[in-house]
Amino acid sequence: MVYLEPPRNVILRNPLYSSSGTMSNDDVGWIVDFIWGIADDVLRDVYVRGKYRDVILPMTVIRRLDAVLEPSKQAVLKMKALLDQANVADQHLALCNAAGEAFYNTSRFALMDLKARANPQQLKTDFEAYLDGFSPNVQEILDKFQFRNQISRLVEQDILDAEDQRRPDDRVAERRRFERRLDHRLAAEIRQRR
Repeated sequence: MVYLEPPRNVILRNPLYSSSGTMSNDDVGWIVDFIWGIADDVLRDVYVRGKYRDVILPMTVIRRLDAVLEPSKQAVLKMKALLDQANVADQHLALCNAAGEAFYNTSRFALMDLKARANPQQLKTDFEAYLDGFSPNVQEILDKFQFRNQISRLVEQDILDAEDQRRPDDRVAERRRFERRLDHRLAAEIRQRR
């Protein structure tokens, strides 16, 4: 599958790495502890430890993509509506331009919108619609993870939105700094893989 060039006006600096191109051991340790701490807290009674990766790795990628796309979400939705109204078939490049990235999501949902619903089936439907809104290059990544096979289990166990609820308040600022750095790193990786 061929993907068109992303917009040229996007400049990415990789804040996770120093000027020498290396990541500090403290950053690596903090990232690993944070991510696997979530897995231990949320997935312990649902998955055996060796299967945490089936959920935590794709959810980390999805969250990073969502955070990168958050500032341009409304612009992408407006562009999608215009393109649909004009019956434009090949919308990929225009939507990438609207997102300012080499990928986009046309779902009306952002990941943070998908809180527990009174009806678990509605949460599952909304989450699947959110995943379906990603561009083809992200769909390919999600397919490699085989993450959709986990959605029913996550909804049944009421843990699909548990990551947000378990974060301690005193680490919010630190988490946000980490997320911004990781968001830029993930966007750069996706650009390199296209």
